[in-house]
Amino acid sequence: MSGAEHGHHDAGHGGEENKRIALLISILALVLAISETLGKGAQTAAIDKNIEASNLWSFFQAKTIRMTVVRTASEAAELESSLSGDAKRKEAITQRIATWRKTAERYDSEPETQEGRKELASRAKAAEKVRDRSLAAYHHYETASAALQIAIVLASAAIVTSTLALAWIGVGLGVIGAIFCGIAFFAPFSVHLF
Repeated sequence: MSGAEHGHHDAGHGGEENKRIALLISILALVLAISETLGKGAQTAAIDKNIEASNLWSFFQAKTIRMTVVRTASEAAELESSLSGDAKRKEAITQRIATWRKTAERYDSEPETQEGRKELASRAKAAEKVRDRSLAAYHHYETASAALQIAIVLASAAIVTSTLALAWIGVGLGVIGAIFCGIAFFAPFSVHLF
């Protein structure tokens, strides 16, 4: 076999390895794109639910202040009623107290509108749960993306340097990245990174 044929044979062999590594890079890039897309979605959901929870807690505080003001007015009116000798005045105050108590009860719980304090607190806690899950998923997607990016760089370097070990390290990091994508999607609370 001549030197030219030997060189052509080596180039063909290296070409097959390079094709496999290029396919590996394509797969890694695909998983990276999925990880980045899902990560951005999780980040957006976390921000959205954080704002929602914050707004609900603000509404809860406003209802608490209103309820406290109405209850205080009711208690002051009770005192005034007990000191009043005028029957008509007492009746008017008693009616006003009843109205204020109903209002205070509505501020505390209003199931039909979901805007009582109890319902607002429940809704805010639900939004916080979604936020926390989305944030945990986002962190795992970021870890996955980092592993996949490094894997792509190492696999690319394997083509340039003809060092197959770099490609295998890239495969390992790619598997780690895919695992973290799975964790982020299915069970973001199962692994605590931060």
